[in-house]
Amino acid sequence: MNTMLIDFLKGTITISGDYNVPNSRWDGRTGCYRAPAMHYRDIVDYLTTSNIPFNDKVLDLISCPELDCDVHLRKYQKEALERWLIEKRGVVVLPTGSGKTYIAIAAIKRLNCPTFIVVPTLDLLNQWKKKLITFKIPIGEYSGEKKDLRAITVATYDSSYINAELLGNKFKFLIFDEVHHLPSEGYRHIAELFASPYRMGLTATYERDDGLHSLLPKLLGGKVYEVAAEELAGKHLSRYKLEKITVALTKKEREEYERFSKIFRDYIRKRNIKMRSPIDFQKVVMRSGSDAMAWEAIKAMNEARKIAYNSEEKMRVIEELLERHRDDKIIIFTRYNDLVYEISSHFFIPCITHETDREERIEILEKFGNGRYKAVASSQVLDEGIDVPDANIGIIVSGTGSNREFIQRLGRLLRPSKRDAILYEIVSSETREVGTSYRRKKC
Repeated sequence: MNTMLIDFLKGTITISGDYNVPNSRWDGRTGCYRAPAMHYRDIVDYLTTSNIPFNDKVLDLISCPELDCDVHLRKYQKEALERWLIEKRGVVVLPTGSGKTYIAIAAIKRLNCPTFIVVPTLDLLNQWKKKLITFKIPIGEYSGEKKDLRAITVATYDSSYINAELLGNKFKFLIFDEVHHLPSEGYRHIAELFASPYRMGLTATYERDDGLHSLLPKLLGGKVYEVAAEELAGKHLSRYKLEKITVALTKKEREEYERFSKIFRDYIRKRNIKMRSPIDFQKVVMRSGSDAMAWEAIKAMNEARKIAYNSEEKMRVIEELLERHRDDKIIIFTRYNDLVYEISSHFFIPCITHETDREERIEILEKFGNGRYKAVASSQVLDEGIDVPDANIGIIVSGTGSNREFIQRLGRLLRPSKRDAILYEIVSSETREVGTSYRRKKC
C-alpha cells in the first residue's frame, strides 16, 4: 500500500494509502502533497469522518497549564461566545467599549489550550496583557521589543507576519483583534501559515472599503455574531446622538476651491475617466506615477480638499462647541496633522499625532482621563488601538469617507457614562466633503 504524505511546512500528516484529500496538492519539488497550514483542521476532520487512518505530526504546542480565571459576561457577550463555540471559528462584531476582549478571555478559559493573540499596536498589546493577568500566569509577548512565548501570548501583526513560519504550529487557538486588518496583502499570511484549529476575530468594523473582508470566511470563518451600537446604547453603552453642522467657505476659499477643483475636473474629462466611486479616484492616483498631468490633478484635488477641511468657518464652530461643552470631555478628530497643530495652538489644546512619542501620548491621555485636560485633538491616531479615557463629545473636523473610521470615532465616546454622548460633524457646504460625509455614515 502506498504512503501519502501531506506537508504543512512545520509538520506532516502521513496516510497509509492514496486518497483525494481536499485542500492538498501534489508538489513535484518535494515529492509529497502539500497544504496551507490553515487547512489543517479541515483535513483532519475529513480524514476522521472518512475513517482514514493517519499519523498526525503537525502541532508542536507550547506547554499549557490549567487556564482558569474569573470573567463575568453580559447577556450579549454570552450569546456571542455561545454562537462562536458552535464552530470555534468566526468573527464577533461589537461596538468599541462593549467588551469584546472579555468574550475572548472567556473563550480561552473554555478551550483551555495554548492561545496566540494578534493585535495591531503595542498600546493594544499592553492593554491585552493587563486584562489577561486574570489568568494568574505569566503572559507572553511577541513583538519588536520582546520574543517571549507562553501558553497565552500577545503579538503584533507585524511580528506575527514576519515569524509566522516559526510560530504556526505552536498554538491551538488563534485570536485576531481588530480583525479588519487581517485581509491586507501581508497580514493574511498569518492566518494561512498558522495551523491553529480554533480561530476568533474581533472588530467593531467588519467591512473594508476595498472589499477584502470577503477573505475572512476563508481565513478564519465569517461573521458569527453582531450587535450595533444603537442596540446597546443607554444600557451597556452611553446614549448618543449625531449632529451635522454645515458651514460655508469664505469668498476667497471658494475661489481657490473652485480653481483647484477645475484642474482635476478638466483632467478626468480629457482622459474620459468616470468618477463613480473612491476606487475610480485611486485609478487616477495610480496613473500619476507615469502621467505628469495626473500628478498635477491629484495635487490640485488634495489642495481643494484641504481648503474644505480647514475652512475658517470651521474654526469658529470649534470655538463655539468648546465653549458650549466646557464641562464635558472632548475629542477633536481631523484627517491632517497641520490642522491638528493649528487647532492645538489656537485653542491651547494638547494634540496627539503619529509624531507624538509614546511617553507624551500616555501623559496626555492620563491628564485627559483625570480631567486636567478637557479636550484633545488628534489626526486619526485615536481612531483605533489606543485605550482612550472616557469622553462624551466628539467633533469631526475632517476625515475620509470610510464607514469604519466613522464607527471607530463614534466608539471613542460610547463607554458607559452618566452623560449622553454627542458626535458633531462639521462639513463645508458645496464641496466634495458633503459626499464624503454621506459615504462614511452609509452602512
